[in-house]
Parts: sequence; structure tokens; C-alpha cells
Amino acid sequence: MSSIPSFLREQVLKRDNNTCQKCGFANSRREGLEVHHIHPKIFAGEDSDLNLVTLCSICHSHAPDNKKDFLEFISDKIDGKILETFRKSDYSISKRTKRGMTESFKQGLHVTRAPRGYRLTDKKLMVDEQESNQVREIFKEFLETNISLTQLAKKNNLTTSGLKKLLKNTTYLGKVKFAKEETQGTHDSIVDEDLFGKVQEKL
Repeated sequence: MSSIPSFLREQVLKRDNNTCQKCGFANSRREGLEVHHIHPKIFAGEDSDLNLVTLCSICHSHAPDNKKDFLEFISDKIDGKILETFRKSDYSISKRTKRGMTESFKQGLHVTRAPRGYRLTDKKLMVDEQESNQVREIFKEFLETNISLTQLAKKNNLTTSGLKKLLKNTTYLGKVKFAKEETQGTHDSIVDEDLFGKVQEKL
């Protein structure tokens, strides 16, 4: 899911007239449109309208990861009609996939990639004993010491944003989340509610 603030996403889509800036695909309902970082956040790119551009989902999936290549990519315009066959197929698959994920969510099943501390077995989250201990230690070290987020992230081979995401992940409480909704999952928790709550207060 995008980390771009909703107000900024709205601003960029409006500026670009809800239109992909590479192929010209437009959709007033904004279906199939993404807001893309020109200079990626992982390389210190900013969340600002000057560093954001509207792309359709297809162009977005093929966009280069670095700024120089991206600027060449975006300047090489294509006719969006060429992509229509792929777009219709992709949209149909996306709708079916979302329906399946929604049904799994209602059953309390995890519907995305397994987070650190778990593994997916037969579409069910199972606790990975070694990684789950590491996750608990990360929570405890953050709460009980004065180590910075940056230091703790480097120590555990994570980015700072990746560490924050881990520390806020309610999957570790035994819950599942999909499309901004949350419910009790069928998997075991890794972190108890008291520890999780105190970490949220410190963040």
C-alpha cells in the first residue's frame, strides 16, 4: 500500500487530470491509476508534488527504480490504446483476486505476504520459532533501551520505515487486516497486547 499522504495523492491526481503521464490513460474515478515517486523514497526521495507523478497501473509496474532512467522512461510517450487489451485483462484479474482476498479475510486468514516471524503454510500463517523470537526481541529492545530507530533497524537488517511498519503490525497480535478493515485472525500471536501497546506509546 502506498505511504503517500492521501491529501498529497489527491493533489497530484488532480494536477495530472487523473491521467497517466506516460501513456495518456485517463479515469475520472481514478481506477487503475497510481501516484509514483520520481526519485524513490528508498533513495531519500521526498513526498512532495514535485517528486510525484501519475501513472496507470501498467506503466507504474514497468517504471525504473532510479530517477535518471525514470525521466527517460516518462519522456518516451506511448499510445494508451495499445495497452487496452492488457488493461482489461489486468482489471478482470484484479477484481477476481480482490474478491478472493476479501473472502479469505472474512474467514480470519492472512491475505498478503507473511511478515517476519511467520511463514505461510497452506495459506495459513504459522509461527516461525526462530524469527518470532527475533521479533519479540526487537519489540523489547525498542521499549526497554534508548536505542534509536535507525540503530535498531540497521542491527536487524531493516530500513527505518520497515522497522516502524514491523512495530505497528497488528498481525503480531493475532489479527488480520485488509482494505483498512481489521478482524481477529486464525493464527497465533507473537507479541502480547501489553508489550505491543507500550511500544505504540513510545513510537
